[in-house]
Amino acid sequence: MSVNLLDLDAQGLTRFVAGLGEKPFRARQLLRWVHRAGETEFARMTDIARSLREKLAERALIAPPRVLRDGVSADGTRKWLLDVGRGNAIETVFIPEAARGTLCISTQAGCALACRFCSTGRQGFNRNLAVAEIIGQLWIANRALGSAPARGRADEDESDARPERAVSNVVLMGMGEPLLNLDHVVPALRLMLDDNAYGLSRRRVTVSTSGIVPMIDALGEECPVALAVSLHAPNDELRNRLMPINRKYPLRELMAACARYLKRAPRDFITFEYVMLEGVNDGEAHARELIELARAVPCKINLIPFNPFAGSGFTRSPHETIRRFNAQLNAAGIVTTTRRTRGEDIEAACGQLAGRVRERAPRTFGLARAA
Repeated sequence: MSVNLLDLDAQGLTRFVAGLGEKPFRARQLLRWVHRAGETEFARMTDIARSLREKLAERALIAPPRVLRDGVSADGTRKWLLDVGRGNAIETVFIPEAARGTLCISTQAGCALACRFCSTGRQGFNRNLAVAEIIGQLWIANRALGSAPARGRADEDESDARPERAVSNVVLMGMGEPLLNLDHVVPALRLMLDDNAYGLSRRRVTVSTSGIVPMIDALGEECPVALAVSLHAPNDELRNRLMPINRKYPLRELMAACARYLKRAPRDFITFEYVMLEGVNDGEAHARELIELARAVPCKINLIPFNPFAGSGFTRSPHETIRRFNAQLNAAGIVTTTRRTRGEDIEAACGQLAGRVRERAPRTFGLARAA
């Protein structure tokens, strides 16, 4: 059975070539051909010995997910629907901006956490994605996008970009909970960071989590990158309603995990994501509670206007409500931004990714403290 080289990080590829009787430097060559060049044909890997190319042709392949659909929004946002087998499909989104290009990657087919305001959570869960299916999304985007976006003013946050590629930032914020697939997410992250592959800096790769406390600690130990936490409520009672995972890992434990993570993180703050739901979590009292919560951990808060989907039961907070909420937090010294909604016309905005999930597995992530 052929080995998909997209499934192997540097260590795995070194072991694979050793099994073929080859020296470790061949793994570095393969990394460059597979990830930098986006090559799929071993015959075209001209600096690799013919004897090795023949072995590779017999025992290996380079197989990213198959593209089912490729759509572009009026604002330039691009979304791919990718086949991951057995009737399941995932979605990947590229968001171009003047000074960066951000790729939003999925890590599971569906999601087991069932956050009430998220379209992905409504469709159920099938399985974790393999390394090849995670890194394959970046591989596909680089092949499709080619050259880098136009670059604007270079500030501290932009200075370490790789200008030769359109994708300068990666966020694991697509379908699924990354920290419930850590065995496959970590090798994919290592490929993103590897100078022989994609060469992204740790500050430009962000993992988003709903708050799986033990796995936050594990990520900090294995491969610390920038961390974003889907917060969405300033107290346990409301967060329990919106995000059932909070019943297992309440805010006190989550904040403590965030503080621990900062000891290893490449940034000196955690990003807290906060979706703005009209009449649910957007009042002045909510802002005051959020200010007190945010003071426990160095952070930046990113307000996200809710992106509607059929049957959600929620509506987006009015623009003026979001503006006042933002101003209240900033006045208290909490760095707060409001995310610009992108790709809404092709359902590529935050919370709208749904893909396609078949043969749904039971939700096995237990809520031991569920009320």
